[in-house]
Amino acid sequence: MTRPVMIALIGVDGSGKTTQAKALVARLRERGVPARYFENAGGRPLWNRLARALGRPDGVALFGRTAYPALEATVRALAMVRTVAAARLTGRVAVLDRWTWCQDVIMTARGDRGRRAVRAAYAVLPRPTVVCFLATTPEVAQRRVAARGIDTEELAHLRALDAAYRAVPDFDTFVVLDGDRSPEEVAAALDAAVRC
Repeated sequence: MTRPVMIALIGVDGSGKTTQAKALVARLRERGVPARYFENAGGRPLWNRLARALGRPDGVALFGRTAYPALEATVRALAMVRTVAAARLTGRVAVLDRWTWCQDVIMTARGDRGRRAVRAAYAVLPRPTVVCFLATTPEVAQRRVAARGIDTEELAHLRALDAAYRAVPDFDTFVVLDGDRSPEEVAAALDAAVRC
């Protein structure tokens, strides 16, 4: 079985990962390249909605500072295992909305324990063929998140996420794209980076 082509888009909330990943899949398909979008999220919006329904401010308050990161990391791991299996079985190019680094970065920014255990568990997952970091300034990311109207992000948290991404040991192997640019400009840079 050949290793699937996997293209990962990573970056802070509001960097355009989801928008660009879905658009990339559409462009690849237009060119005759079989491709599929995979969201590899940890379930934060779901846990936060559940928490608010139960009178708690967020998922961390509902599950606790130890259980919440474990739950989030497990959900993301299951999503990533599903992604790898589907990509291998179908042979399609897999466009990944988030990958293993995202959980480590989130845990770093929050100061969670257990990061080494999560990194060790995630080490069994293959490295994507191409990893694109959408470098978006925290201020721009915060405005985009607010414009979505689904949730909010504190500027300090976005800054911590950005710093944590840039501190990832693999960061120098990522293709860094200017995520502050227009969606069309980011798409053009992404196409040049991917070349499928």
